[in-house]
Amino acid sequence: TIDQIKALKLSGMAGALEELMRQPESNNLTFEERLGIIIDREIIYRENKRRARLLSYAKLRCATANMENIDYQHIRGLDRSTILSFTSCDWIRRQQNIIFTGPTGIGKTYLSCALGQQACRQGIKVRYYRVSRLLEDLRVEQVKIEFNKFIKNISNFELLILDDWGLGNLNKIERHDILEVLEDRHNVKSTIISTQLPVSNWHEYIGDATIADAILDRVLSNSYKIELDGDSLRQK
Repeated sequence: TIDQIKALKLSGMAGALEELMRQPESNNLTFEERLGIIIDREIIYRENKRRARLLSYAKLRCATANMENIDYQHIRGLDRSTILSFTSCDWIRRQQNIIFTGPTGIGKTYLSCALGQQACRQGIKVRYYRVSRLLEDLRVEQVKIEFNKFIKNISNFELLILDDWGLGNLNKIERHDILEVLEDRHNVKSTIISTQLPVSNWHEYIGDATIADAILDRVLSNSYKIELDGDSLRQK
């Protein structure tokens, strides 16, 4: 019977049945109780497997970051109630964005990845990118004539995390590429942007007033803006 269950790829049920067979006290359970235990184990097994798959796809820079270990003691302007309100991931279901700004080492990447981890726990598809790597991948896909397919794949992620936004000025092609990515997500999917660059300096970073207006309109119109400041957590 166990071999047949495994052949049906019901690994959670097979494991639960093997455990019950090794436990004499399980003989005191009714058939319905044992069946319930076996089914529950299969559900948990599938949920864990799906969560692991989502985390693998997400490629989070801080893979161990999580909401439970966020440091609220360090003085950096982080409001605990605001961050905890994000744990339900309803902001993603409402297609809202989050923008973290602040100096290097203040924990922007960790916070972004913790929110990404939380989303994966709830079965939400997430993808992390450093902006420089995203732009590099977009250039490669243009050469391979796979640009539109790549853009579509990115748009399928319910949460896109763009880290290290604003580290270097954008050229003409890069401006349009970033606009394409954000245009497909506007009011449809959620984006987290973490940056050392204050929003007031984004026009200068983007380098074209018209495109900058379009990007800011799509990112800021439905966003939580969290400004952090203080000493580096890396020193701590």
